[in-house]
Amino acid sequence: MKHLKIIFNALRGGLLMLIMTCQTTVLAQDSDLPPMDSVEISLLTCQPHDEVYSLYGHTAIRYHELRNGGFDAAFNYGVFNYDTPFFVARFVFGITDYELGAFPYRLFQREYRHFGSMVTEQVLNLTNEEKLALREALAENLKPENTVYRYNYFYNNCTTKARDIIERCINGKVQYANREDYTPSYRDMVHTMTRNNPWSRFGNDLLLGIQADSKTDQREQEFLPDNLLYDFDHAQILDANGLRPLVKERRIAVPAGVQMRQDDFPLTPMQCSFILVAAGLIIFLVEWKTKHSFVVWDVMLMIASGAIGFVLFLMLFSQHPTVRLNLQILFFNPVHLFYLYPVIKKRQTRYWTIVCILASLFLIGSLFQSYAEGIISLALCLLLQAIFHKYIMYTQEK
Repeated sequence: MKHLKIIFNALRGGLLMLIMTCQTTVLAQDSDLPPMDSVEISLLTCQPHDEVYSLYGHTAIRYHELRNGGFDAAFNYGVFNYDTPFFVARFVFGITDYELGAFPYRLFQREYRHFGSMVTEQVLNLTNEEKLALREALAENLKPENTVYRYNYFYNNCTTKARDIIERCINGKVQYANREDYTPSYRDMVHTMTRNNPWSRFGNDLLLGIQADSKTDQREQEFLPDNLLYDFDHAQILDANGLRPLVKERRIAVPAGVQMRQDDFPLTPMQCSFILVAAGLIIFLVEWKTKHSFVVWDVMLMIASGAIGFVLFLMLFSQHPTVRLNLQILFFNPVHLFYLYPVIKKRQTRYWTIVCILASLFLIGSLFQSYAEGIISLALCLLLQAIFHKYIMYTQEK
């Protein structure tokens, strides 16, 4: 799973010629290639490492000619050009194009060994005809007019593309074992993969909407490499000759190593929220006692809430279905930015009444959607300010 950068950065520059050589070999005439008896085709499942873009793992397909010096490559549907104009914005709005690339397998191994990330290889139990069909399908996908596809994190990513092309080339039906005790939501699965990266988890929860809290079926769960690995292990192929396992052998292609550690922000979102609430309560008590508001604190809370709201507003136009309807926008929306000037000038406005209404709706929405960890603290701080200002207005009226 590639987020914002290509995992194969080490293959740029001088290695581009090697990549082109791999692709040219696959596109060669059948007469130039070995018989299918000497070919293994495998699903490669790569465990996450500590780089943010790898938190969800990765999936690739290995095509391996077993004869000495035979062609051996990893086919990866997670290639993109980070230098594409407005790449991050396009990614967020769901209009990012990814493509299929072929890489020398030894370099693929070296990359994951470098990061200390384990790679599991599942050798597929395919007939010669199915191997040939898959080889031709990969070659067809590598043609310039076919290699690019519209990427979607949950529905059309490097893992689902690998699964789909394998299934299409099988002369029968792949039957997956039911997992009746496993019905997580998309948010649950994202939480599992980001359990050691609280800020990544916070960012995901901030953007994911109510649809991400719906339970998923087995097909939807296979967007995660680990889930597809499990399902392939327990799958069978039903054809005219009966049943056969989808996977005939499982091996470790790259053993787990020492993970590369990167410096993280020292505080978690929850710790930051505790600090924010403590500061908000202290300021509220001081304001209540002195009957004097801290305009700078008001403005800081309004800018933070409005900036988050502006991002959530933009998500309404995203092509990612799971981010469009986000109940956190009930409180975090651009309204806060519109009232900055009246609040700074200390004019009596309806803004503080609006904050109370938005906070009430926001809390009701939390019954239906999981919010980002600690985000309620920011809403609470602004609500305390609204209560104080409403109190001041009330006393002045009397």
